[in-house]
Amino acid sequence: TSCLGYQQITSLSSATALTIPQGATRALIAPSTQSVRWRDDGTNPSASVGMPLAAGSYLSYDGSLSSVRFIETAASAELNITYYA
Repeated sequence: TSCLGYQQITSLSSATALTIPQGATRALIAPSTQSVRWRDDGTNPSASVGMPLAAGSYLSYDGSLSSVRFIETAASAELNITYYA
């Protein structure tokens, strides 16, 4: 497993995609300050619809990185992502 990069997203007021480094196949995703919701089925999440991910928790995601979208459930959410091959 090789680390391919890090990303922090601080604007999550609308559904937001990841910026995926070349060759990345999975990601470790951690919201801080506020919870987020996510979906990877082609439909954008909303603040009340989607899979919840609590602030301070982690999601090890190995699905379609280009399909996953995130949105904050309350203002000021941040999302920290580390990408791996």
